[in-house]
Amino acid sequence: MVAPVESVGTGRRPAARPGPVPWVAMYHSVGDCSDDPYRITVTPERLERQLAWLHRRGLRGVSVRELFAARARGEGRHLVGLTFDDGYADFLEHALPALRHWHCGATLFVLPGRLGGVNSWDPLGPRKALLTVDGVRRAASEGVEIGSHGLTHVDLTRADDVTVKAEVADSRALLSELISAPVDGFCYPYGTVDERAVAAVREAGYAYACAIDPGPLTGPHALPRLHIGQNDTAWRLYLKHKLHRLRRCPVEGV
Repeated sequence: MVAPVESVGTGRRPAARPGPVPWVAMYHSVGDCSDDPYRITVTPERLERQLAWLHRRGLRGVSVRELFAARARGEGRHLVGLTFDDGYADFLEHALPALRHWHCGATLFVLPGRLGGVNSWDPLGPRKALLTVDGVRRAASEGVEIGSHGLTHVDLTRADDVTVKAEVADSRALLSELISAPVDGFCYPYGTVDERAVAAVREAGYAYACAIDPGPLTGPHALPRLHIGQNDTAWRLYLKHKLHRLRRCPVEGV
């Protein structure tokens, strides 16, 4: 492929090439995983081992905001984005101490329409408590980046336009007011994303949005992530880390 050539006399710079896909890990709950039909829970001990593995590899977990800022400076090669979906109350008790121990940051995606509730969108259970207003504020005060996971955990690809706007734009406004700070990141519930959802997130003013496997979509508003679970030992983490960049296309604008 031939690189674009700057036009003589126009002063225009060549188009930026897509950067290598960032490695962004996706967690949910940190606690007892004996009843875990959706495999969304890791024990505190497993999380500690996984963060220790990053440390041994010369990697450090950070929030997605920090990861983007580093990449914009041409840095961030040894940074891994750490994200925690749904805003479970166990984040404060189990995840935050491990993050502090390993000097890691993280992004916590919460649902402002369900604060103080439970994960009722999971029909098989078990029921897990979600952070309260005070819990979200405490996480933010500890340096955790707060992002939106929508208002109530709705699949945006199946919702009508009015619902999509409320889930995306209203959740950002509520969280910004709650933590008295801008909310830059969005996370698509269930990881499902299409062009309409991406457009809504972009129009709402988010700087980035996380999916799981966005397919042909690419860019800062359709970031792929890698699920990390209880069974991910050091060897599995090594393989996931290596295969992630081989399997994913470069990300436009990141």
